[in-house]
Amino acid sequence: MSAPRNTTRQRLIDAALALFATQGVTETTTKQIAESAEVNEVTLFRHFGNKQGLLLAVIEEAAVFTHLGQRLVQQTGQSLTGQPNAGQSSIEQTLKNYAIATLQVLDTVPEVVRSVIGEAGQYPLENRQALGQGFTQANRQVAEYLTARFAALGDRVQPPLPTEKLAALLNSLLLGYAVIESTSEFHQLWRDRDDFLDPLVTLFMRGAIAPDPGDRVQPSQSQHIPESVADLPAALVHTILQHAKKSGLQDYAMMYVMFGAGLSPSELIRLDRSHHINDAHQQILQITFPPRQVPINQWIMGRRYGSYLRNPLTQWLKSRKDSQTAMFLNEAGLPLRDFELRQRWQALTADQLTPTGQPPAPEQAQQTWCVEILMRGIELENLMILTGWDAAMLQPYIRRAKEKAALEQAMQLDHKA
Repeated sequence: MSAPRNTTRQRLIDAALALFATQGVTETTTKQIAESAEVNEVTLFRHFGNKQGLLLAVIEEAAVFTHLGQRLVQQTGQSLTGQPNAGQSSIEQTLKNYAIATLQVLDTVPEVVRSVIGEAGQYPLENRQALGQGFTQANRQVAEYLTARFAALGDRVQPPLPTEKLAALLNSLLLGYAVIESTSEFHQLWRDRDDFLDPLVTLFMRGAIAPDPGDRVQPSQSQHIPESVADLPAALVHTILQHAKKSGLQDYAMMYVMFGAGLSPSELIRLDRSHHINDAHQQILQITFPPRQVPINQWIMGRRYGSYLRNPLTQWLKSRKDSQTAMFLNEAGLPLRDFELRQRWQALTADQLTPTGQPPAPEQAQQTWCVEILMRGIELENLMILTGWDAAMLQPYIRRAKEKAALEQAMQLDHKA
């Protein structure tokens, strides 16, 4: 007889969870739950006493928030013992990946989150305790994940906060974002998800995670000093630009900006159309973070791409018929997001390899620009202004530029001989 009771109990919990998600706890009646579970109300009362008792069971046994933590670990890391994927070897990227995965999971249960949290003030004490325990358990799982991930990545960091505190702060901010997005419209707190995530990660990189002094990263920076710079050869850069030109106006404009202005992917996707300033004598981009202006070079790796008035970016902007303010858009006509930019990059570089035999990464466009402009003779102080980096951050780029200059000089001497 125990198996049928367990089956009935589980059907009631499943039915309650589904109805709470679609119409809220307050609007859901015990009669509706019983009918959905194909039992009578007396059976519901026998198992749970009343609706609040059933809600308590839903929180405890369905473990919505505990399962949320488990799903986050699975989505974000795949395996805590696995090797990090290419391009995800920094603390900064780990935090962003975790935040993206959190919001993706919350996207799948927005009604449950909105109902359980929004109506929690009406619950009795034991229900609120169960809800708190669910949050705590999910937070512990995330903290364990972050601890293992940080250790696996091997970055030299000294977090001043325990990972449970770090996870709690992150989860609170992410949950707040999810609640605002699911309960309100037309707010102007952020333009899109990336516009929320990028400052969030930067905030934690500045304050919640302190680099080891040996890394020499200043508090004002969210990037780590690279051990070595992997700039791309001129032939590969021109091939990528040619592929982009064949792909379409937007792809061509994006690659032109990345190689011509030295922007990171996060800086590129935050550009608005109004950030482009040009006339017959100059072409400048206004960068919002860190705030600065940067030129778009007409000459890229020894080849000229248009003029100040007619170039891949101006052609793309003139072709626009939409009212979106963002400079670059996805297929749905919305502001381009980080993962979508990376997908476009992968499509344009699918058949290309770097000199080390690896697929080129979008971050290498910025490295290539930085090395090239150093070789052209820009002063260190001026490059610091253009990039928003300090002298320590630029040292690997200076070394790489000197290496290339030394090679060029040696080859010239050989020709003279």
